[in-house]
Order: sequence, then structure tokens, then C-alpha cells
Amino acid sequence: MAYTSLLSFSVCLLVLFHGCFAQIDLVTNHHQDQPWGQPQPRHQSQCQLQNLNALQPKHRFRSEAGETEFWDQNEEQFQCAGVAFLRHKIQRKGLLLPSFTSAPMLFYVEQGEGIHGAVFPGCPETYQSQSQQNIQDRPQRDQHQKLRRLKEGDVVALPAGVAHWIFNNGRSQLVLVALVDVGNDANQLDENFRKFFLAGNPQGGVVRGGQSRDRNQRQSRTRRGEREEEESQESGGNNVLSGFRDNLLAQAFGIDTRLARKLQNERDNRGAIVRMEHEFEWPEEGQRRQGREEEGEEEREQKWQRRQESQEEGSEEEEREERGRGRRRSGNGLEETFCSMRLKHRTPASSADVFNPRGGRITTVNSFNLPILQYLQLSAERGVLYNNAIYAPHWNMNAHSIVYITRGNGRIQIVSENGEAIFDEQVERGQVITVPQNHAVVKKAGRRGFEWIAFKTNANAKISQIAGRVSIMRGLPVDVLANSFGISREEAMRLKHNRQEVSVFSPRQGSQQ
Repeated sequence: MAYTSLLSFSVCLLVLFHGCFAQIDLVTNHHQDQPWGQPQPRHQSQCQLQNLNALQPKHRFRSEAGETEFWDQNEEQFQCAGVAFLRHKIQRKGLLLPSFTSAPMLFYVEQGEGIHGAVFPGCPETYQSQSQQNIQDRPQRDQHQKLRRLKEGDVVALPAGVAHWIFNNGRSQLVLVALVDVGNDANQLDENFRKFFLAGNPQGGVVRGGQSRDRNQRQSRTRRGEREEEESQESGGNNVLSGFRDNLLAQAFGIDTRLARKLQNERDNRGAIVRMEHEFEWPEEGQRRQGREEEGEEEREQKWQRRQESQEEGSEEEEREERGRGRRRSGNGLEETFCSMRLKHRTPASSADVFNPRGGRITTVNSFNLPILQYLQLSAERGVLYNNAIYAPHWNMNAHSIVYITRGNGRIQIVSENGEAIFDEQVERGQVITVPQNHAVVKKAGRRGFEWIAFKTNANAKISQIAGRVSIMRGLPVDVLANSFGISREEAMRLKHNRQEVSVFSPRQGSQQ
């Protein structure tokens, strides 16, 4: 009897320890396969696109000091890519109210200049600015988190849930175009655009990206919920503070209920972009320090890229050795903390990845030059084509590409897997077109030139060219080309070598016979 009990106890211990070790091994392997901060795969959506159109904004909402425009999120091409697209036009001294979205966002400064602030929870307020108001004849100093200067050509990344604001301190209108990646796994709500404002009373369409309120939610409200919503609507605010009871809000901030009701913006009709009544002063010391940082930023990034290229071969060899020893490299999560990470990257002509003096240039912003994009799983491409130049036909290997035309005009052709042109039209400034993953595309500039910003749904989006010096044609043997197309070897040689340019092709008078 004792022997049987001891045997049963031993078997139980064996099963218990086996399960524990299996769990430890599972967790360990999971962390090795998925480094800290590594995002999960994107949601896959149905992309059965038979015909594409160049899109203009559908919804426009005017504010006191600007306007906000939204493209129709229900368009098939946006549904395929899992994104929403919008544009802010901020007048001089206009302030885009503090807000955050439920999904990562990437925006581009199309025109003008301004100041951008983003607040990361738990990060210190290390910057100071002097207020015009004096207390007891002493100037009051305000502490806050880092501010960033915005200029035309800047690309700015924002993680989901990070509150930010933008102020136009320039001499002209500030225009920003933004892509919100609602299909990203960081967005654990549905794939509808949502913008949460911390202040003001923006229109409901600005909060929902032009979408109407869900009828099912309204029908399923309880009687108590209906009464509370009516009270909230009477108070007037469309910001997150307006939904709280004023007495609880007062206790949370340590203020009186009168000020708490002001935070809820009871009768504020200024919209999402308001005019700054108080003069905003850039922090003097922070301005000098950031000016020095921005002056050397391009030079540092160029040195960093050269250093990365020189170390690339050694890194690959080291990785092979580690893999041979059965080890894997993974991030430790401390490469760049949220409090100090860069959110902005500039795209001047001097930093172009591809430059053709007779054709134009291509500048890429990805996780190698803006590391935060590794966590957002987004990247961008700025293209400039001169008169009648061509961007080599190619396909995006691992991303959708949402193209916004910033200047000039040109022709874009997009071809599906069936060999059908699902888009073949002239496009111009202000239009948006989505190039689905693996669909072949070619761009040709018009007489006024052609410029665009493309947002891509991968941190390191890759393209495969069909023509040019680094194309798939150059990589195929001549005999394979000749037999594939039914042409002679001489014609196959011309097909391979006639274009010696990379990505951006200068215009030619006519094709060679």
C-alpha cells in the first residue's frame, strides 16, 4: 500500500515538473522568437480589387483656425490596406488640440512650418519655457516634455495612444497629411478611425473620421445610459473629459467644479483647430540645443548609415556563427527608450537614397534611419521626378503603398496578378491612390514634374524592380529571358542592359528599335 502511494506521488511529481519545464521552454522560445517591442503580424483583409480610382477627400470639417479633411474609409482600397487617411490645414497661430488615436500614425509636412509636441507617459518634463504671466513680479517658468520644429518634408511617427498637439508658428498655412494604420495590431478596437481629444469640442465627424455613429450602440443603450448620454450632450463637449461627472473631475485634479466644467468645454464651438490667444514662446535653451541637434542630424545620420553598411558584412557573418552555435540574437528592449527616441526624420535632397541628376530622387524613411518605425511597422518614401522622368516599374514585396501626390502631375499604372491594368490615369496634387502589395506599378512625370509621399505598411518595405540596373531582368540568364519572352539572345541582352540607371530613369526621346 505504501509502495503504491509512493509510486503515485512520484508519477504526479514527474508530470508536474515536466509541465513546468515545458512552460518555461515555451516562454523562453517565445521571447527569443519575438524580441521586446517586436510587433505581431498585421490583420489580413480581403483585397479583391478590380478597379482603382484616384481619391479626393470626402469629408471636410471647418474649425476656428483651419480645417480637417478625411478620405472615405469605406473605399475598397483603404479597406484592403487597413488604413485611414486625413489632412489638416492649420492657419497661422492655429493650434491642433491635444489628441491621440487608437492606432499608429505617420504624418508628412506638405507645406509650412510649426511646432509639434508629444507626451509620453512617465517621461520627465525636462524642457522649460518662460510664460508672459508674472507671479509676485517674477516670471513664471513652465516645464514640459520635448518640443519639435516641423518643416516641409518632415516625416513624423506616433505610436498608438500617445497624445500630441501641433501649433502653426510660421508665416503661412501649415498642411499635414496623415496615415492612420487602423489594421495594425496595436489597435485592439475595430478597424474604424477614432480620435480621442483631450480638450475642446470638435465635431463628431472629426472624432470618427467622417463616419456616422453606430446605430446598434444607440439601440442597445439602457435607460440609465440614455439619461447619462443626454446629460453629456447637453454639456456639449466632444472630448474625453466631457464624459466624466464634474464633481469627480474636480476631485481628480484638485480644482473646483466651476473650472472642471470649463475643462469639459460646455459651449465651445471652435472645432478641432483653435486660434492661440496667448503668444507661444519657444524655450530659449531648448531652441539653441535643438537647433544644434538638427544642424548635425543629417551629418550624423549619413555617418551612421555608412557605419551600418561597413558593419553589415561582419554582422551577417557573426549572425551565421551564432546560429551555428545554436544561439539567436534578440533585442533587449533598451536600444532606445521611449523618452529619448526620435519621432521625426527630415527628407532633404542631400539625404536621397537614389539620385539621378536628369531624372529625380527617391528618399526612404524606415526603421534604419527612424528606429521607432520598427515598433509601428510603418515606413515612408518621398519621390521627386523631373520633367517626363520615370520611376522604374516595380512591385512592393512586403507592404501596401498609399501614395499621396504633393506636387505636379503624372501618370500611374498599376497591374494586377491577372495582367490587367486596374489603374491607368493621370494624377495630380491632393489625390490618393493605393498600390496593393505585389501589384506592379510604374510612375511617369508630366511636364511640371511629379512629387509624392508614399506611406507603406511595413517598417522596412522592399521593392523589386522590373527594369533597370538592379532589376530582376538583370538577375536572369540571357537564355532564360530569350525563351521566356520568345525573343533572340541579342534582344534579351538589350532588355537586360539598355537601362543602366537605378530606380529613377531619365527621359528618352523614343524607344530603341
